[in-house]
Amino acid sequence: MTPAERIAELRHLIRHHEERYYVLSDPEIADAEFDELMRELEQLESEYPDLVSDDSPTRRVGGRVAAGFATVEHAEPMLSLDNAYSEEELRAFDDRVRRGLGMGLDDAVRYVAELKIDGVSIALTFENGTLVRGATRGDGVRGEDVTANIRTVRAVPLGLRGEGWSGRVEVRGEVFLPRKAFERINAERTERGEPLFANPRNAAAGTLRNLDPALVATRGLRAWVYQLVGAGTPQGARVTTHTETFELLQQWGLPVEPHWRPCVGLGELVAFCREWDEQRRSLEFDTDGVVIKVDRLADRRLLGTTSKCPRWAIAFKFPAEQKTTRLEKIEVNVGRTGAVTPFAVLEPVFIAGSTVSMATLHNADDIARKDIRDGDWVIVEKAGDVIPRVVGPIPSRRPADSRPWQMPTTCPRCGAALHRPEGEVVWRCENTSCPAKLQRGLEHFASRGAMNIEGLGESLIAQLIERGLVRDYADVYALTAETLAGLISTSARADGRTIERRFGEKNAVKVIAEIDRSRTNELWRLMYGLGIRHVGERAAQVLADALGSIDALAAASIEELQATREIGPVLAESVRSWFDEPRNQQLLARLRAAGVRMEVPPEERAPRRAEGPLTGKTYVLTGTLASMTREEATTAIERLGGKVAGSVSRKTAAVIVGSDAGSKADKARELGVPMLDEAAFRALIERT
Repeated sequence: MTPAERIAELRHLIRHHEERYYVLSDPEIADAEFDELMRELEQLESEYPDLVSDDSPTRRVGGRVAAGFATVEHAEPMLSLDNAYSEEELRAFDDRVRRGLGMGLDDAVRYVAELKIDGVSIALTFENGTLVRGATRGDGVRGEDVTANIRTVRAVPLGLRGEGWSGRVEVRGEVFLPRKAFERINAERTERGEPLFANPRNAAAGTLRNLDPALVATRGLRAWVYQLVGAGTPQGARVTTHTETFELLQQWGLPVEPHWRPCVGLGELVAFCREWDEQRRSLEFDTDGVVIKVDRLADRRLLGTTSKCPRWAIAFKFPAEQKTTRLEKIEVNVGRTGAVTPFAVLEPVFIAGSTVSMATLHNADDIARKDIRDGDWVIVEKAGDVIPRVVGPIPSRRPADSRPWQMPTTCPRCGAALHRPEGEVVWRCENTSCPAKLQRGLEHFASRGAMNIEGLGESLIAQLIERGLVRDYADVYALTAETLAGLISTSARADGRTIERRFGEKNAVKVIAEIDRSRTNELWRLMYGLGIRHVGERAAQVLADALGSIDALAAASIEELQATREIGPVLAESVRSWFDEPRNQQLLARLRAAGVRMEVPPEERAPRRAEGPLTGKTYVLTGTLASMTREEATTAIERLGGKVAGSVSRKTAAVIVGSDAGSKADKARELGVPMLDEAAFRALIERT
């Protein structure tokens, strides 16, 4: 056998066993045998580099940390689904479909019912059979290019098998995290003193948007696909029903969730939904309902879509499981922004697969409206089968001496008076020195998504604050190994027990090394870690890439911030307000003095926009252009030196208006900003 033949054979075997393990959950060989096949392929490819191809299993995991995610436009909009929360609403959907198809009362529509995966929507693009792009849903029109991360998901083939595909093929599906992988990740985060993921869906979303593909590969993401995009493509022309689509996707080696079922008429749909409402906890992944779709593609075209949802599909949501228990006490928690939120301490109750001892109460207004009190018997459910919440009290079982609950007037940690901003429902502690705010803020600052200081966890931070060793983020960089040695590291185990370990010299040295390493982090990590309200990871990456330094960010006006792509008015005002605060300016000065990097190195900066006839002008795009994608229009403006913003202001040069334009066009009229239709826009970019 020639090296080329053996390489081809190994790739086929590895893909076969990946499918058995990651898709069918029915492995045929031991892990060690699989690893041996992979090692042999890696060895052969290193000896014969000319035989390496992009769809090889060895190309899955890259070690390079991405500088951010590019924005890509979807071939077709990724629409949302309407929801049905009862069998009556499901009946109403069936009535609408039959009327839309001109069917009588006794006629039955053929549907396909499939489990609704509680994960993250994804679009996968294959060129000539090879995976070339994976993109998140984003706003439905544009998403983020997460190809490097998708390549680490072993359930997704790097190349299509079989026949019938040609040119460009786009399929859509869901990336999810199995329950066992979720439990493992949270157990590991507990051991490291890191905050836990709230649920598998959040963990999957956070993982998919992580900038380090090597880390993503360790998380254990899986995927199912359920849609072939483009009925007019050669591939789409082969199928006339959703049933045939599933069969074709499976033939190509793509992972299709196996419990889907054709259902004729409402009765079979209801039976399927009832069946899986009872059986869903036997699955390895979370599902919160059933997606129901008209089977015949011609019927779908006849029914059409609204601007947001197809008229031929609906998501039936399973009712949340409810239990009764006693609410022992209502307490409040202080977050890093000073938000003081109430929560319920409950007598432990087993619900939806886990024991619940605490539940959210939203805010003081919600407690007053529902009249929830200390000592009440209450009904508890898991919202979306994930987050425990108190539905309401059972007044008939209320103690005679019960009194309505009152929101505290002072902060439970520092004693400062609480303030409720006008128009908001959240009470806040505005003491900048509040230990609780500092505690949560430091936990965020040191978290993996921000400055990524491994070992600086909740219990260690609490001791540093209690002993007066850390009063703000800059104090972290003055810590020494001698200071840390002897402190107690505390963490909670998965079974609820507490583990206490004394910080020895070795561990102290490791934490100090992590702190030192963080001084050279990417700028966006610092910006995210500072905890500026509304600035998440993505916004921090966008701002760092656009402005390049803390000094430039501090000097930027609200209008300049808004002119940055993806930055809206609320976020821009929040950033400006944070930098205008003198104490924050002092903090930045101390961080700079501690050697924390405050700018993007020149070699890592994105290329500057070209100077041209549109330099200094900002444009806003709204609606759909017939002759180009939004990405192409943006590129055309930037090539001529202009900027594209996400919102309209008085300084906007013009709003380019396509079909189905929305509120941005209304805002332009209100402010008197010029509007260009597609013909005028093309004339602008062609004549300049």
